Amino acid sequence: MRFVLRFGFFFFLYILIMMSYSCKESAGQNEEHAFTNDLIRETSPYLLQHAHNPVNWQAWNEDVLERAKETNKLILISIGYSSCHWCHVMEEETFEDLEVSKLMNENFINIKVDREERPDIDQVYQTAAQLQGQNGGWPLNAITLPNGKPLYLGTYHTKDQWMQVLANVNKQFTEDPQKAAQYADRLAAGIEATNVFEPSSEFEKLTKEALQSATVTWQQNWDVTLGGDKGQQKFPVPNSLDFLLDYALVNEDQATLDHVKNTLDQMANGGIYDHLGGGFFRYSTDPNWKVPHFEKMLYDNAQLVGLYAKAYAVFKESRYKEVVFETIDFLNREMKHSEGGYYAALDADSEGEEGKFYIWRAEELKNLLGAEFTLFSSYYAIEQGEAWENDHYILHKKRSDAAFLQEHEIGAEELLQYKNKWSAALMEARNARVRPNTDDKVLTSWNALLISGLIEAHRAFNEERFLEQAIATYDFITEKSYSDSQLRHSYKAGSKRSEGFLEDYAFLTQAAIQLYKVSLDSSYLDFATIITKTTQEKFLDSNSGLFRFNDNEDLISNIVKTHDGDIPSPNSVIANNLFQLGHINYNVAYMKQSKTMLTTLLPYVTGYSSSYANWSHLLLKVVHPFYEIAVVGENAKSDINDLQTRFIPNTLIVGSLKESELPLFEDRFVDGETYIYVCQDRVCKLPVTTVTAALEQLENF
Repeated sequence: MRFVLRFGFFFFLYILIMMSYSCKESAGQNEEHAFTNDLIRETSPYLLQHAHNPVNWQAWNEDVLERAKETNKLILISIGYSSCHWCHVMEEETFEDLEVSKLMNENFINIKVDREERPDIDQVYQTAAQLQGQNGGWPLNAITLPNGKPLYLGTYHTKDQWMQVLANVNKQFTEDPQKAAQYADRLAAGIEATNVFEPSSEFEKLTKEALQSATVTWQQNWDVTLGGDKGQQKFPVPNSLDFLLDYALVNEDQATLDHVKNTLDQMANGGIYDHLGGGFFRYSTDPNWKVPHFEKMLYDNAQLVGLYAKAYAVFKESRYKEVVFETIDFLNREMKHSEGGYYAALDADSEGEEGKFYIWRAEELKNLLGAEFTLFSSYYAIEQGEAWENDHYILHKKRSDAAFLQEHEIGAEELLQYKNKWSAALMEARNARVRPNTDDKVLTSWNALLISGLIEAHRAFNEERFLEQAIATYDFITEKSYSDSQLRHSYKAGSKRSEGFLEDYAFLTQAAIQLYKVSLDSSYLDFATIITKTTQEKFLDSNSGLFRFNDNEDLISNIVKTHDGDIPSPNSVIANNLFQLGHINYNVAYMKQSKTMLTTLLPYVTGYSSSYANWSHLLLKVVHPFYEIAVVGENAKSDINDLQTRFIPNTLIVGSLKESELPLFEDRFVDGETYIYVCQDRVCKLPVTTVTAALEQLENF
């Protein structure tokens, strides 16, 4: 009884203290929430999710960092994002707990970081976690000295684990601050060392043999049965498959081509793809691509639109066209800002359960589909042994449509009618459910990836609406997140975030170059040139010749991000941009800078090829013949569309409808005529007037 009374007293006292630290709200809000912290002032959906935790969270800013130094308090940095399932779990179990929050508030300056808003902060502390031998991931919780140098890093923790960590680290810091500082200094030095590169201009090392050796080494880790790389989880890595597709075509490598196609088929058939609503989930938690982690990210779907469009141009598989069109429809329906631009993500959870919005019980399906349930269940593997959790099913396919048609003795058109009918019935039922939350930030870099994806779809299918959507997205980004040659990373009405990161500049430059190549509008090329100049001025690291990720100095280390993961590294994208601009403008300095960056990274490209696929893509262009096709004249647009639907690797295709001073078009315009010039290394064949003739020249160059 005495314990209960004592706890009640301290609980009441704690409530009063927390209320004194909360920001001012309306009376209605105060009645609704027991606690409100400083995150209520933010616009990030992830930060706002934590605005009513009893933890005295604050956003990352200079004032908070300075306060930590003045008070000599440890900083607790918790990094996550709004659609992260285990971030939600740790919040519910730990950060909403009064006992935990009391310990955190008394001993730490507590900072919440949205890793999508501040990928630079995330990169620093993910690197620290890896240096400690951890895999990293989210949520990432870092405990640092007041100067930001890390003492402890970890991901998800239960309440008991977390309280033990807090107590131990605080005790270490209090009892032996010198030892803590020495450890943090060593770890910070390790982070800095991973971002130091020695520049190299040994161009003679850029060889076909180096590229082939790296790819052969990578092949040993391919899952030739299930697609992708070997592992208990499967991640779609579009830039890897994009490179391998080009590599296979340039080298006439059937084994690599088969692996790419198998991977694309497995992903499109698996549960990682939303067979009703379109779009891909983040990754598969099993090696069969069946059970996804149910969040949907813009960056995945943006790149996969482009990859499947390009694959359609190569393989002419109707399923790939379906995937592209369905995914674009999904993005327009569920992730588009009312004024244009696209949101960052859809949550994995709804009503506190992962995947609840997307999964089905067999009985529910029977009620919705009636007599057609048997055929439906055969098509989408609703059968014994295929249930996921609690007798729920994830729609996926275990065989191709061709095999299904043969087994059930129906035609393709009949199957399409069935699928449309099934989809309408199930989508109506699904839309009545509680929807996952939307992270409604509009990120410049991820939208730029979508612009490029939409352009690839326009190329493959010659659909004008895809180009129009790409241009509209570009216009939205340049209107909302660009001024005075500077980009911002994240847009949301009322947002205080203004800084742009290297990935924003790199990916939007890439998108502008792509827009120029399909629209023939030189204003996009002008923009790409301006942004490239700004990138050089803001981010170039003169010591390495590579580019820093950010332009501020509030972190403990510079970041030079070079490895290609779920999205390509901004440095590899810049190197490819410089290569493209170098060829378009005959800019020798850009081409040399591109090759220098590639040569600097060559040991990583050859040693860890699966993590440097976009660099390998550049290496492919450098060591194999790279062609320029310039189309000049009034029919340039239609000729370019014809060329692009065929997909020709290692080729730059550009055009002009009028007289132009660009080197590729200079003195080549003839009024009333259209000529096609096929060139390599500034050596050109005689101009021809048909696409067929140009392709013959290319074949026999």
